[in-house]
Amino acid sequence: MGKKNVDDYLTEGIYGSRQTKRSERKQFLGTIRERIVIALTKGQVMSDKGLKHLETAMKANKDTKLLMNGDVPHKFLKEEKALANKYNIPWTEVTNEESDTDIGAVLAYDYAIDKEYIFIDDSDEKVKKKTKTTKSFFGKIKRWLS
Repeated sequence: MGKKNVDDYLTEGIYGSRQTKRSERKQFLGTIRERIVIALTKGQVMSDKGLKHLETAMKANKDTKLLMNGDVPHKFLKEEKALANKYNIPWTEVTNEESDTDIGAVLAYDYAIDKEYIFIDDSDEKVKKKTKTTKSFFGKIKRWLS
């Protein structure tokens, strides 16, 4: 890359510094997908469904940072903040008025790790609940009658 000229400095001053993958940064609270260890939706954050997965990820990834959506009410972010403080992981609330995202919290590195699966599947819990009720004989009868 060549030296910057006056036009580059003016453009950067007016519009801000150039960023790669702007759409990903808007969706993932200021970071890009290749840096993410785990991502929780707003619903998972508000219902505390992802806390166990988040804690496991924090134990295994000490050099990360936690980014939380500033649009989620503060009372729902208490547990995530407590976990971050417990494992000495810095956290930040990100509020972007220009974009709307369904992401509630992201645990990410400052560099790329390219993890394939970053989302938690809610259907796993539903499947576990169904298998627990159908194990007993009475559970099977109840399922047949309903």
